[in-house]
This record gives sequence, C-alpha cells and structure tokens, in this order.
Amino acid sequence: IQDVRLWGSEGNTLGDFSANGLDVHQAYIDLGKAEDGGFLGRFGRQEVNFGGQRLIGSVNWAQQARSFDGIRVGSGGSVGNIDVFAAKLADSQAGDVDVEADLVSAYGTWDITETQDLDLYWIYDHREDDEAGPGDQKTNRHTFGARWVGNVSGFVYRAEGSYQSGTLLGTDVSAFMIGGRLAHGFAGKGGVTLWYDYLSGDGDLGDDKLKVFDTLFATNHKFYGFADLFLNIPLDTGGRGLQDIAVKGTYRFHPAWLVRLDLHSFHMADKGPLTSGHFGEEIDVVASWRYNRYLNLSAGVAYVFQGDGWAEIGRLAKDMGWVYLMLDARF
Repeated sequence: IQDVRLWGSEGNTLGDFSANGLDVHQAYIDLGKAEDGGFLGRFGRQEVNFGGQRLIGSVNWAQQARSFDGIRVGSGGSVGNIDVFAAKLADSQAGDVDVEADLVSAYGTWDITETQDLDLYWIYDHREDDEAGPGDQKTNRHTFGARWVGNVSGFVYRAEGSYQSGTLLGTDVSAFMIGGRLAHGFAGKGGVTLWYDYLSGDGDLGDDKLKVFDTLFATNHKFYGFADLFLNIPLDTGGRGLQDIAVKGTYRFHPAWLVRLDLHSFHMADKGPLTSGHFGEEIDVVASWRYNRYLNLSAGVAYVFQGDGWAEIGRLAKDMGWVYLMLDARF
C-alpha cells in the first residue's frame, strides 16, 4: 500500500475520506521456484529492477516509486539467471483511455567467472494512439544492450552499452548509450569512483531519423545528479543527448556515519545549431546516520552551476540549490 501526500494537504481525516493519495503499490502472486533450473512466475502489480536500473527500475527514491501491472517469469541456475517480463501500460478498453501501450523485456545474467558478470537484454515498447491523427503514429521500439560488471585487484568496474531501433510515433529511431565506471575502495572506509556516460543526441530534430536515446523506465535519480534535472531523458535534454563526466567519493568515519561527495560536469552529446553544448556542473553532498537496522537519517545539499546550454533549451536560467532532510524507517 502507498499513501503519498504532503503534510497539511488535508486538515484532518474526519473531513477527508476520499483517499486520493492512496493506491496499491504491489499486489502479486508467486508460483513455482526459480532455483536449480526451475521457473518462478509472478503475476500482478510488481516492482521490476533490471541490472543497474539504467532502463527499467522502481525509482524507490520517490515516495510513490514505480510498479507495473504484468507477468514475470524467471529461471536460475549455477551459471546465471534469465527473466522475461511483460506489462500492460495502457488499455484502450479501460475507461476513457484511448491508448494501447505494452512493455516486453528479456534480461539474462551470466556468471562468467567468480568476479565477473555479463548481462544481455532486450526491451520492446509499443504504443498506439487511437486519436493520434493522420499517418502512422505507432511506436515499435527495440532496445538491445549488454552490461559487464567485475572486480580485479581491488578495482570494481562496469561497462554498459545499449542501442535503440524501430519507430517512435512513426519516426525511425537509431540511438545509443554507452557508459563506464571504475571504482576503488579503501579498507572499508570508503572509495572513489570515476564515471562517464554518453547518451546520443539529435542535432536536427526535424529530419526523418530520431537519434536521441531514451532511458525508458530508468531510475535516473541514481545516475545524473541529486538535483534531478535529468529525470526525463530525452525531454530534459531538449533532445540533444547527454554526456556526464563525474567523480564520486564516499567516506565512513564511523560505523554509523557515511559522507558522500559527487561532482558532475554535464554536456550535450549533439548541440546541433545551438551556440553552447555545456549544460553546467553539479555538486552533491550527502551525510547519513544509521541509528539502527530499521532507522536511517540523511541530509543532503546539491548546488548546480548553470551553463549556457541549459538556458538555450529553456531549462535553467541561473544557478540553483537544493537541500533535503530524510528519515527512512524500514520494517
């Protein structure tokens, strides 16, 4: 169950019984067993997290998070596992909805060695609008990708690449994403990570080929800065794509205390006719205190130095800051 609302949005419960912020977040049935070559089927409303949540994730940073109405079938063994998932995103037969939308994916993980894993995946998203107007306005888009994760001599690395093809609202799609990171830890006290992501952009949004990469149903808060200026890609980049060059560090100076510092430099992948391809920089600082296994308190601040590119696409006219205080209770 989820109940998402702001304090003060209702005076008290006596006069408000409509429960507009109340919903079912997850409700599913599991059948079978995925271990040792068996199959597990999950039917109903459910969270789905594939890989690092680059393309499909539950967005658990948000109060409401994300879940899907669908079916998931998985099987696992000694060398890895595979999951096939299908969800109904919109149904033209349901109420006043005039859209048909579906999501189908297959995600496999293989243990190449004791310290290296390889993920291969395919995602298909379909959308058909009954009132889209003349012409072929259907979306039939495929995303193919691979993800390699491992560690060697104290270094942890990740490399990932995805390619999108098909059509989006009748326009041909050819877009890609590549990313990598290299991290090193320091005897349980923390670590440093070097980070780079490239999401292709489109310098000519008026031609017959769409070259901007879409992150689909990703948990983008994890990757592109805590100020959340890139939650909806490609919309939040003006279709110009994104390059994220980052250095991230953590330090645990007490078993209950952790400090995190992230530095980002954001640039367009293809600025096209714009005069600047520089979005800007962001600094994120977070401190968290673990009171016990059930309770965690964290506070953070993010400051964004606005670049000319943000102003040109109408997103950010000046520097901005953001502060938060959050209490997490798990039970």
